[in-house]
Amino acid sequence: MEKLIAGQKVSITSEGYLTDLSQWNKEVAIEIASELGISLNEGHWKIIDFLQKDFKQTGKIPTIRRMKKEGNISTKDLYDLFPEGPLMKACKVAGLTKPVSCV
Repeated sequence: MEKLIAGQKVSITSEGYLTDLSQWNKEVAIEIASELGISLNEGHWKIIDFLQKDFKQTGKIPTIRRMKKEGNISTKDLYDLFPEGPLMKACKVAGLTKPVSCV
């Protein structure tokens, strides 16, 4: 399925996750975050950058525990910045697939 986000056609799943990370850019992230009711700030970008870097290195979505240990991102910050499903929302904004651990 395709959707117009930030003036660009992107391929997404039925749940709105990008299927091609190469279609992601900061403008796409800002619009996806806005649709989720989130206004991105420096803390959000730290999480997004870690998610993308770790995914590129490991080929997997990091767990919240890994984000805390390897990314120095507190669980509290994650929940404060991406409330009600922090890993799912953070991955969606970062252009990654839905985490397998999330229902």
